[in-house]
Amino acid sequence: MTAKLLVVEDSRYMRMTSRLILSEAGFSVVEAGDGEEALRQVWESHPDLILLDMLLPKLGGEHVLQALRQDPATTRIPVIVVSSLPQSNADKLKEAGAMAYIEKSKLDIIRHGENLVRLVNAALHRAKAEYAVSFEGP
Repeated sequence: MTAKLLVVEDSRYMRMTSRLILSEAGFSVVEAGDGEEALRQVWESHPDLILLDMLLPKLGGEHVLQALRQDPATTRIPVIVVSSLPQSNADKLKEAGAMAYIEKSKLDIIRHGENLVRLVNAALHRAKAEYAVSFEGP
């Protein structure tokens, strides 16, 4: 089964680049350009993983993350924050429910698309393992 990803990014260029890289790697990709659209897409497409920018129009990334974590239907969807905010925000966002945090400049998807693919594969693998442990019990 192909994993479905939701790329939430206000930069059209970054969305397009991410979609192309991830689609070529075999993922099904859905996009959202703002926070409100992101929440709609979560309900419509039921993604397996979300790549979430923080600085979004209409509804910021922190509010999207909070809404996802408060809803039992979406609380288990892994979220990777991909943002231009400094790494100092990583701990706060992980406490808020993000699985991982990476600065866009460190990911460098424009020149090294395989970095994004590796990050997504690792997150999906980790989420699957964590869910299996919590589902099966200790």
